[in-house]
This record gives sequence, structure tokens and C-alpha cells, in this order.
Amino acid sequence: MSPKELSYIEDALGHETFLKTQCQEAIQNLQDTELKSCVEKISQQHKQIFDNFYNLV
Repeated sequence: MSPKELSYIEDALGHETFLKTQCQEAIQNLQDTELKSCVEKISQQHKQIFDNFYNLV
């Protein structure tokens, strides 16, 4: 894998970490259980995407 490709993966990992963190913060502040459940699913999707990118390296 080229250094440029590794850089892209590193950026993607950073973005997914940021998005997962934002979801976790939203979950802490949400009162509506349906919306909270939706954001929890989105958070899990970002974790899965992160894991997929991480396994590329």
C-alpha cells in the first residue's frame, strides 16, 4: 500500500472516530428514546466502518 493510500485510510479513520464521538455525545443528551435508538444504530455503523478501514492496514 502506498503512503498516499495509507494517508487516505488514516483520514477515514479520523473521520469515523469523530462521527462516532459526535453520536455518543448526542446519545448522552437525547431524551427521545426513538431518536436515541436511531443515533445508537448510526454510532454502531460508524464503529463498523472504522473497523473495516482499520482491518485494511
